[in-house]
Amino acid sequence: MCGIVGLFLKDPALESRLGRLTAAMLHEMRERGPDSAGFAVYGPARNGETLVVLDRSGEAAWPEIAAQMGAAIGTAVGCRPVGDHGVFQIDGAAGPARDWLALHHPGLVVLSYGKRMQIFKGRGDPDAVAARFGLAEMTGSHALAHTRMATESAVVTEGSHPFATAPDQCLVHNGSLSNHNRLRRGLIVNGIRFETANDSEVAAAFVSARLSEGASLAEALEAGLKELDGFYTFAVATADGLAILRDPIACKPAVLAETDQWVAMASEFRAIAALPGVESARIWEPEPGVVHAWSHSPHDGRRQAA
Repeated sequence: MCGIVGLFLKDPALESRLGRLTAAMLHEMRERGPDSAGFAVYGPARNGETLVVLDRSGEAAWPEIAAQMGAAIGTAVGCRPVGDHGVFQIDGAAGPARDWLALHHPGLVVLSYGKRMQIFKGRGDPDAVAARFGLAEMTGSHALAHTRMATESAVVTEGSHPFATAPDQCLVHNGSLSNHNRLRRGLIVNGIRFETANDSEVAAAFVSARLSEGASLAEALEAGLKELDGFYTFAVATADGLAILRDPIACKPAVLAETDQWVAMASEFRAIAALPGVESARIWEPEPGVVHAWSHSPHDGRRQAA
């Protein structure tokens, strides 16, 4: 079943409330996915710094790993624990750090990497997962969250959403893909690295591959209409944008709402109902097979619809 929520802020005055608003939306989707949950938050970037979020396998000594990594890749690496995750702050790009981790700590799962995006996820009640990682205290411009009902795989952190296969880009998915194994093989040949066997990670990788070829977020999702077989509602975020796509049959529910201050998406309207100014929002069901996208203007910082 699963539940999706997304919140894209047009008004910077709301950015201090992003985590609190997203946590309230996630709470309303608990019944759609009671076994695990996850969220991605896009906060402010620090000049030259890349954030890499890791999920531990057993007991991970984060400070020791950070020191070893820094010495190996020749750059400053800081680290802070958040729940059972480690957020590594790397002076430079994430590539050398990910290569080093794959060689020396293959049991650690890279949940996300980028200048602005941090992903946290875990097993258990979605409210407990949000509290464990401090979602309500987080700030930023936009966020995605997901509650999972595991119907095709074990209840494990790695199977929870969102999935990230490129810097500052992630995807959450309600549905199922039938051709993900074939697509996975082709993406691996083209250099994509997978952390799990989940079909939703393949969808995330498909989008990131199209983005790397120069497509816009909307164009990348439109390509998926031809290549991804199955039923789905996707919500995809990048450092500057948010996009929603339902498959042409649209058997999975979704609602969109927009005001002058924000755009929100959820599997059910009750997740949107408590947002500020919702009484004046335009509310609609996204059309099947049509990409709905919004982006942050790189020129003046105001939020613009794509």
